[in-house]
Amino acid sequence: MESGLSFSAADLAQTRFAVSPMWEVVTSYRVLVGRPDSGPHRRWVAQVRPRIVRAGLDRGWLAALVPAQGYLADFLNPTPAGPFPTLGTELDAVLRTPGGQVRDDLRTLTGGEHLDRLRLLHDDPPAVLRKVVDEIEAYWELALAPYWARIQHVLEADVFHRARQVAEHGSARVLSELHETVRWDDGTLRLVRRHCALSRDQAGSGLLLIPSVFAWPRVLTRSVPPDPPQLAYPARGFGAVWEPRTADSTEAVAAVLGRSRTLLLTELDTPASTTQLAAHCGLSAAGVSQHLIALRNAGLVTAHRSGRSVLYARTAVADQLLNP
Repeated sequence: MESGLSFSAADLAQTRFAVSPMWEVVTSYRVLVGRPDSGPHRRWVAQVRPRIVRAGLDRGWLAALVPAQGYLADFLNPTPAGPFPTLGTELDAVLRTPGGQVRDDLRTLTGGEHLDRLRLLHDDPPAVLRKVVDEIEAYWELALAPYWARIQHVLEADVFHRARQVAEHGSARVLSELHETVRWDDGTLRLVRRHCALSRDQAGSGLLLIPSVFAWPRVLTRSVPPDPPQLAYPARGFGAVWEPRTADSTEAVAAVLGRSRTLLLTELDTPASTTQLAAHCGLSAAGVSQHLIALRNAGLVTAHRSGRSVLYARTAVADQLLNP
C-alpha cells in the first residue's frame, strides 16, 4: 500500500521540524505495552515497565487511547507551537481540544476492554481530559523524565543535522532520507507499506517533521485538518540512547569533583535512588544525599519522584563531562 502527500511551493515553505514531548509519550507507551522484545529499547523497558505496572499506568487512560497496534487518539499529539515545546505547553493544548475532535477520535478507536473509559471521555471531554493529562504527567515522571536529557539531546541533534542538510542539499533529499518507507517523487512525499493514508485533501498545508527515539521501526502520521500533517520518524542515533556510557575521563573529573561524586555520576548511567546508590557505591545514604544535593545544584543531576522514592538521573552536561 502506498499513499502520497502532494506539495506546492507554499507547502514546502511551511515544512518544518519540531521536537515533541507528547510524541515521545505515545510512542514510548507503545513500546512498553506492545513489543515483547522491544528491540533497541530493551534496557529502558526493563527499568521502566515494573514502575508503570506498579503505578497501574498499564491499564489506565493511556491504555485506552494508545493501543499497542493501529490507530491512536490524534488529540494526544497537538501541533507543536514551536520547534522545542515543553510538555506543559503540549498538555495545555490537549486540554483545549474541542469536544467534537475528541469524539471523532474516539469513534475511530476500537475500544476493546476500555469501552467504559472511552464512553466517559465521550460524554464529558473537558472533565475527563484533565484526568488524562494527570495520568500523562504521572507517566512522564516515571518513564521519561529521568531519561529526558539524553533523549532530548538525540532529538535536537537530529533537527539541527537535518536543518543543515536542507540548507546544503535542499528539502527533497532530506525528505527522501527520513525512513526507508518514505521517498520524495516529483513533488509528492510517498509513504510505502503504510496501513494509514496521508494525502493533502485530508490535511492542512505544510508538513511537520517530528524526530522520535521510540518511533522505530516505523513512521507514524497525524492528519487533522486544518492543522498541518505530522510525520514522526526514527531520529538519527536513537539506537545509542540506552548504551552504557564509558567514563574514560573519570580521573580528570575526580580531580575537580572528588572521587565520591564522580563515582555517583558514573553509576547514574541508569537512574537510581539514594538507597540504591549507597548500596552500589559503598557510601552511606547520608553521604550520598549530600553529594546529590551538590551535584543537583551544579546542574549535573536531576531528581524525579517514583512512588515513595526519588530517582536521580545524570544530565546531558554530566554526560559531556564524563565523555568529552
